[in-house]
Amino acid sequence: MKKSRVWILTVVTIAVLAAIVVAQGNKPLSPPGEATLKFDDGKTVTIKYSRPSMRGRKIFGGLVPYNEVWRTGANAATSLKTDVALMIGNASVPAGSYTLYTLPAEKSWKLIINKQTGQWGTEYNQSQDLARVDMTVGQRSSPLEEFTISFDKTGGTSATLKLEWDTTLATVNVQEKK
Repeated sequence: MKKSRVWILTVVTIAVLAAIVVAQGNKPLSPPGEATLKFDDGKTVTIKYSRPSMRGRKIFGGLVPYNEVWRTGANAATSLKTDVALMIGNASVPAGSYTLYTLPAEKSWKLIINKQTGQWGTEYNQSQDLARVDMTVGQRSSPLEEFTISFDKTGGTSATLKLEWDTTLATVNVQEKK
């Protein structure tokens, strides 16, 4: 009688552990992130992306090579949705949905606004580029473990888009186009 209870307990334990492993296997390795900008008139810009971690790795010039298009996060392509026409840097961006890529270099970056949407992050088609915009690149005072995209509002119709990871900070101005 005791052997059958031990056997049942063992089977149940294995089943529970297997279910946990399967559930974890369905989660993306990099958690989701979202950056939202709300202008004073209520119009919004939303960026959805995945947030990879450093985990002791060399990031820019290593995991993310210089002078190669990067998906700007992990997993699925990073999406930008805007209710309103924008000026991102010197690029005019109509209201709509886009994919963001970047072209990091050691001393300069370009933000790529691409018209193709819904694809996996590594499926980049240059012929679908709406614009390539110069970004300002600087250094953070301390390393940031997880890749982060955010907006810093600078006025009722303007903000700074920030991409940060490790000790790198890349920025570009975003302006509501009236």
